[in-house]
Amino acid sequence: MNTTPITPFGRAIHAPEAGTPVTSLDVPALRALVREHHLVLLRGFDVFATPGELSAYCEGFGELSVWPFGTVLELVEQEKPEDHIFDHSHMPMHWDGMYREQIPEFQVFQCVHAPGPGNGGETTFSQTAAVLENTDPETAARWSQVTGTYQRTMEYYDSVTVSPVVDAHPVTGTPVIRYNEPTAADDAGFVNHPDLAFTGLPEDQLAEFHTGLRAALYDPAHLYAHTWQTGDVVITDNYTLLHGRNAFTSGAPRHLRRVQVLGTPALDNPGLVR
Repeated sequence: MNTTPITPFGRAIHAPEAGTPVTSLDVPALRALVREHHLVLLRGFDVFATPGELSAYCEGFGELSVWPFGTVLELVEQEKPEDHIFDHSHMPMHWDGMYREQIPEFQVFQCVHAPGPGNGGETTFSQTAAVLENTDPETAARWSQVTGTYQRTMEYYDSVTVSPVVDAHPVTGTPVIRYNEPTAADDAGFVNHPDLAFTGLPEDQLAEFHTGLRAALYDPAHLYAHTWQTGDVVITDNYTLLHGRNAFTSGAPRHLRRVQVLGTPALDNPGLVR
């Protein structure tokens, strides 16, 4: 596979010619690339016509997370959404599986239809191991004192999880960040706010903590905002990255499918309280 770098992290693989099936790529090699580079983009390939085809392909990466709806989440704006996942708003940084019994190692996204130029809707990814490497030790040590308590109720779960902001990658032990970025409580346009609390620093230092951490997560040296093209497949390392979404124009035809792949062995969520 011929790969090209993505700035500031990740690798892209472009189809050598139109009509090349994505299934022609070696899955173990792709899995190794994602573990090394944290994000791999497959562009220009002949991809999956149905959710079932996508799910079957993802089984080659490992055991799939199963939800009440199955294995494939249809990420598309709903007319009257009950949660921001199905809205067109900004989605704050978070990690997948934080409210579930097991945390997936990989996310596989397929773009069924791009939102179109100028409509926003980029999926944002922050390389948190690099954030910590590039942060001065005193600041990183202060972040390490903070623990987040997160409660969220939506259609598929009603859960509380507790996690240190600076944690260890469950396989390599590399320091990574586990953080659900707060949204303004008075943001009436944000549907279904989670209930977040942070402890470990004096109350008067928490605002500075959030400001500094958010600036580091969104620093161009650490942030990749993926502009979707129809047919893109993006495979990501959920153990290292945080991800979110830029707001997009309501009514734009943004349609993604997402599958979560568990690690080997599967990672039981160490922070899940209920």
